Amino acid sequence: MPKYGSGQSQPHLWQIHLGITSPISLATPTEEELRSSDLLQEVMQQLKVFEEVVELEQRLAVLGKLNHMVNRWVRDFAEAKDLSPSIIENISAKICTFGSFRLGVHNKDADIDALCVAPQHVDRTDFFTSFCELLKETNGVTSIRAVEDAFVPLIRFKFDGIEIDLLFARLNMQSIPKKLDLRNDNILRNLDIRCIRSLNGCRVTDEILHLVPNVETFRLALHAVKLWAKHHGLYSNILGFLGGVSWSMLVARICQLYPCATASTLLHKFFLVFSQWEWPKPVLLKQPEFSRLNLPVWDPRVNPTDRCHLMPIITPSYPQQNSTYNVTVSSRAIVTAALREGLVVTHQILLGQAGWDKLFEIPNFFQKYKHFIVLTSHAAKQKQHLEWVGLVESKIRILLANLERNDFISLVHINPKAFPDPVKNEAGGDHVQRWFIGIVFKKSESSPNISVDLTQDIHSFMDTVYKQAATMNVSKGDMKIEAAHLKRKQLCPFLPTHILQKEGLSEGARGVPKSVSKQLRRADKERRASVKGAQQRPAGLPQADATSPQCADTEDFPCAGSAVAALHEGPPATASGRSSPLAGSLPEPPTERQGRPGSAAASPDRASRSPPSALASVASTSSLLKRPCSAVPEGEPQSPPKRPKQQDPPPAEKPRQGGDPAIVPCHEGHAMRAACEQRAPGVRVPAAGAADEVCAEPHPPAPQPLAPSSRAAPPAPAVATPLRERRPRSPRGVRRATPPPHPRSGLSARRGD
Repeated sequence: MPKYGSGQSQPHLWQIHLGITSPISLATPTEEELRSSDLLQEVMQQLKVFEEVVELEQRLAVLGKLNHMVNRWVRDFAEAKDLSPSIIENISAKICTFGSFRLGVHNKDADIDALCVAPQHVDRTDFFTSFCELLKETNGVTSIRAVEDAFVPLIRFKFDGIEIDLLFARLNMQSIPKKLDLRNDNILRNLDIRCIRSLNGCRVTDEILHLVPNVETFRLALHAVKLWAKHHGLYSNILGFLGGVSWSMLVARICQLYPCATASTLLHKFFLVFSQWEWPKPVLLKQPEFSRLNLPVWDPRVNPTDRCHLMPIITPSYPQQNSTYNVTVSSRAIVTAALREGLVVTHQILLGQAGWDKLFEIPNFFQKYKHFIVLTSHAAKQKQHLEWVGLVESKIRILLANLERNDFISLVHINPKAFPDPVKNEAGGDHVQRWFIGIVFKKSESSPNISVDLTQDIHSFMDTVYKQAATMNVSKGDMKIEAAHLKRKQLCPFLPTHILQKEGLSEGARGVPKSVSKQLRRADKERRASVKGAQQRPAGLPQADATSPQCADTEDFPCAGSAVAALHEGPPATASGRSSPLAGSLPEPPTERQGRPGSAAASPDRASRSPPSALASVASTSSLLKRPCSAVPEGEPQSPPKRPKQQDPPPAEKPRQGGDPAIVPCHEGHAMRAACEQRAPGVRVPAAGAADEVCAEPHPPAPQPLAPSSRAAPPAPAVATPLRERRPRSPRGVRRATPPPHPRSGLSARRGD
């Protein structure tokens, strides 16, 4: 397999500025950066990201068979229409690929996106009738499904075990040349809108490859970004996240800004640039071009709907379109939070504090949230199941939008991975597929016990699905949807146990080689050790925000004690069709854990001392979304800053005459000044000479020194205070550091909070 990104960029490309701005850096890669890129490629090879040569040859053979089949079909169709022999002799069609396979970044077992480019005498109706029948008669072709009413019509089938999505476009030509440049805008003349949409995929892919300075480096960096996005549940255009084309354009933009960088450097710059991107500022690979074809293009100055796009990433070919029009407020917050976390991880990797396998660790989605909406689709037969699942999945974003508009919901996060029901599917019953949507409810101090009714949101989504199914003649009596609100502890009947475990690595452990699994387990062990050490850090360090995701949903109290979708305990309430309402009753009474003094629910100080995530302090103060964002994965805490060196505690002295308090060591070993006889129990006293150091845990009563028998000591103060030492003056012009603002209220954080 060739080494990606190990060589330097082509010299003549240094003087070519690709993109809408000049490059940020033209620095050539160092030996350390080249070595880091090689390590990145080795880790991805261990994770079996790249396809073997034998599998690639099989794909090329299948595409060759498909191309021969299309040319034979076009000639037979021309003979059936009694065209002249000279035309029939020279007539031809062509199969073009696009997407990840055309970019060279397809994964193992990935499908192939292909386009059938036919001459003008072949109509779209012929493609979905006669050519579809030809596929059914071909050996090796299975699972044929025509989706003629889709936004981009296609035929989906398997050819020799390889899944292919085949689109159709008819050009105004008598024959399609072998060397056809689809980037030419003139081929769009006099075409219907469906053919233009079908051609857009190939045109965008070819344009991306022409806009990157080093294709091999771009491919390795894109491989890594796609793997990271899939492991973090951010790879799904249909569910409101980013699809393959969007991630490709983001990586291509970084390649334009750093044309000579290696793949490892590009990966770090990718997280650096887009974690700080000022959305909805669009991402453009080149300046939009004017055309006389008058096709609709993305332009917020003209189109009011384009102004509502939250995360615009614009395709480079005409007509320019936004590839992320499905992104919602919640999904943008989730993607941005994940990018910030990736920046922290890549920074550690480049410093040598971690390996590249840490970037590809799989977080556990089900440990991030406490409340879930479980959406279930049922179908009696396998063929109906595929059609029904495709329709339901294409409409889930409507449900997400309905939930986001709810006044009591702050964040909605769907897991792009759908889970089948193995028990029912293997038993020969209904074919079942489930989607899980994590929900974070808003806090309300004025009304802590509010019951949230999600019935209207669920039924509105179901009505839309059933109406669309009736229009497409898909819906039948044995196809249905169910929705239920469940808590995390109620998910056990629907998911395997290893998925619900707290360790985020357990979900992907089955597909990782043993060597990589050992590295992941070692990293997880180090992380747990750092969590244990972070729980006893000195006061004054950044505390975890109580509104941050890892604090909002990991306890048993209902979503920070505010608005809750309260349903009866016991069997989960379901909403099937229009009959069963998803209404709520009164919330549960506080449990012993919730109301017990000293618990996380009763003691906000204790809850705020939970170890922070590496990203929690950044995400909680983000101006992108002024509400708690549960997209930040739990765990991955920052190692606490090093505590200042402390001198050995001075030995305990006897109380002096006059009641002057003595210096005694606390039970943690800190030197502290305590009253002789009347020290208040549990008072946290800093060490003498270390005014900024305060014990993080309350102390038990210190041992009381014996007072001299000859003379009674005068009464000591109620609270002991440390000796104040004279601080050195700051140099002139240098301001003394001030405490950071509190992440929740914006006020200055008090020491010991």
